[in-house]
Amino acid sequence: MQIPRKRSRNLPKAIFLLILAVVATAIVYSAVNKAPWSWPVPEEAKQLKNPLQPTAPALKSAREVYADKCAHCHGDSGKGDGQDASKYDPAPTDFTDAKRISAATDGELFYKISEGKKPMPVFKNKLTEDQRWELVLFIRSLAPAASSDKNSGGR
Repeated sequence: MQIPRKRSRNLPKAIFLLILAVVATAIVYSAVNKAPWSWPVPEEAKQLKNPLQPTAPALKSAREVYADKCAHCHGDSGKGDGQDASKYDPAPTDFTDAKRISAATDGELFYKISEGKKPMPVFKNKLTEDQRWELVLFIRSLAPAASSDKNSGGR
């Protein structure tokens, strides 16, 4: 007669702990990387002031660039609800959110437009410097209450 062997419980415990660690790591990574405006922006970029004024021609020019390059994700009115918005996680930023827009300096917005961050493309080689500054003006115009001297470079 054979004596039943005692099964080791160490292996199932180790596998459970490994799976638990992987899940916890995935949750932390996901939480950290979901904030669309948590882009690291160099301090010198934050300090940049917009050299352009929000004139009618500048806003008209920016509206055209926005319609061509930005609206498919950020939406025609800037609410982050463009036709392609549902394809992305995190969702495109809502530029009508005055609190969010007022929290960013013109330099930060310019940097983010210029450098991009997946899934947003890099525009520094696709748009001129003036076009990118005009987009900053246009984005601010989508959330008019967001304008302030602190964030707009003293416009």
